[in-house]
Amino acid sequence: MSLLLLMAALLSGVLAFTPDRDRGELEAQYAAAPSRFVQVAGLRLHVRDSGPADKPDAPVLVLLHGFASSLHTWEDWAQTLQADHRVIRLDLPGAGLTGPDTANVSDTPSDERNMAVLMALLDELGVARATLVGHSAGGRLAWRFAAQWPERVNRLVLAAPAGFADNAVDKPAAGSHHPVVNLLRYVLPKPLLRQALASVYANPATLTEETVTRYHDMLLAPGVRAGLLARKPAAVQADPAPFLARITVPTLVLWGQEDKVIPPAHAQRFAAALPQAQVILLPDVGHVPHEEAPQATLQVLRQFLMPCPQGSGQCH
Repeated sequence: MSLLLLMAALLSGVLAFTPDRDRGELEAQYAAAPSRFVQVAGLRLHVRDSGPADKPDAPVLVLLHGFASSLHTWEDWAQTLQADHRVIRLDLPGAGLTGPDTANVSDTPSDERNMAVLMALLDELGVARATLVGHSAGGRLAWRFAAQWPERVNRLVLAAPAGFADNAVDKPAAGSHHPVVNLLRYVLPKPLLRQALASVYANPATLTEETVTRYHDMLLAPGVRAGLLARKPAAVQADPAPFLARITVPTLVLWGQEDKVIPPAHAQRFAAALPQAQVILLPDVGHVPHEEAPQATLQVLRQFLMPCPQGSGQCH
């Protein structure tokens, strides 16, 4: 979800004070099994780690959500994929029930910090290699991690990933000190959030009230709004092409053709930079393809995740 869209929604409606919700109540509602909290890198991470009990060596998928989202965004995918994969999801630092990253006391940019946290979590969970799946800002985290630690990544799935700077995800900090944006710390009427969320769907009718409520509740988790506004972007947006060129594992790039947050034309920019990229453009789908079209995207994803030909040595 785009911070700029939230700003537009706030400007269009009547403002009303919206306090944080009680953490205990939120955890009781949204952190039932298989959720658990894992202490890594100075953080209490909200994690879901599920898979077939009879397949301890099942291939591992790690799902990384986008800006202002949470691990719940992957629920439809996880429910299907956990039948034959170990599926690990987490609320990234600053988001959801993980909450503010109080351990990041330096000026470490958010991507670098998130990569370090992800590496620490994989080590803690005993995961040597995994397929990384990332959406939007989580997609940027996924490809940056794969470029830096290729030995830990089998395959890569990028759903409308951020990276090339001319979009609303890679430049949210541009207006982060605007007085209206700072109102997010105190004001988040649910109808306006619904309006912002609907704008990232190609078909707003597929946006359920349950999804709106969950996004609203996760943004009202203690300290999350302030933490999102305080995150530290890289001082200079580096050209992603040299990093992407180092990623030699098979990569699936998924994009909704009606994405108004990150232009679908970016799919070809990723394809041109990645040595082994397959691009799938989804008609009548917006910025959150895994939420808006879970069955169609799962079909594409499961085809991509089929075992590699014998002797390929890269994915399994």
